[in-house]
Amino acid sequence: MLATLTDERFADPGWIFERKLDGERCLAFGDEEVRLLSRNRRLLNGAYPEIVEALERQRARFVLDGEIVAFAGRATSFARLQGRMGLDDPARARATGIPVFYYVFDILWLDGQDTTRLELVDRKRLLEAAITFAAPLRYTAHRVGDGERFYRQACRSGWEGLIAKRAASPYVHRRSPDWLKFKCVAEQELVVGGWTDPEGGRTDFGALLVGYYDGAALVYAGKVGTGYDEATLRALGARLRRLARPTSPFARGNPPAAGAHWVEPVLVAEVGFSEWTSAGKLRHPRYLGLRPDKPAREVVRETPGPARRRRP
Repeated sequence: MLATLTDERFADPGWIFERKLDGERCLAFGDEEVRLLSRNRRLLNGAYPEIVEALERQRARFVLDGEIVAFAGRATSFARLQGRMGLDDPARARATGIPVFYYVFDILWLDGQDTTRLELVDRKRLLEAAITFAAPLRYTAHRVGDGERFYRQACRSGWEGLIAKRAASPYVHRRSPDWLKFKCVAEQELVVGGWTDPEGGRTDFGALLVGYYDGAALVYAGKVGTGYDEATLRALGARLRRLARPTSPFARGNPPAAGAHWVEPVLVAEVGFSEWTSAGKLRHPRYLGLRPDKPAREVVRETPGPARRRRP
């Protein structure tokens, strides 16, 4: 179930509010064996072996929904989680020294029973009773009703934002207005369509050329030239060269021609930025990391709008 971006903020006793976590979405299946799956059904067991082991110790059989995160101080850090994402060797994952946590916020199946038709608040009660929460497993706490004050507190604390959820909602396998995103910062998943030549002392590449899909057309959204350390430049530069193609994948948006190189549009990057310009380009974009859990063809421009909330 996916949340819808909104620019509305509200307090409503029929809704609960959870911290928006900046990590990797994960469904956990625990029956005869434990499997961690990403949004695009990629197996994550090798990247997060300590979470697998903690779930193997549970007495219940379950399907859980949650977010795997790493921290930088008290804030979740997608950039730090990059050190674990994509690994398939448990020993290499542990050797990174990056602690990870699985924040569980929903339960879809419990001991042979489908729970998705239950109201969210009832699923949360089942979840808290069925699972033993000890590190690295954490229950995702929530507040009831006071979303506006909680949102202001979240932004002052440096959080990414909140997720508002209708308390009586069932779980559906799609994007829904019953779950809403209140973002404190502007971030967007974007498809990498090329790169520019490096300048000065920069190595490997200068900037990523990124865009989003509008129907079948990949639309150019701008250049992302900051947010890279030397290791990222080397590793990402090598991946770009392997994906090189002779023609631009962008159908609209007028990407630069001078010094540009094109790639197959299969990589998805998480990009922070200040705003969209009137010309449909990113202002002050910065690279945050790759998203191997998101299919490129699902990347569209997120535009906040009214929530159109259903009343309880």
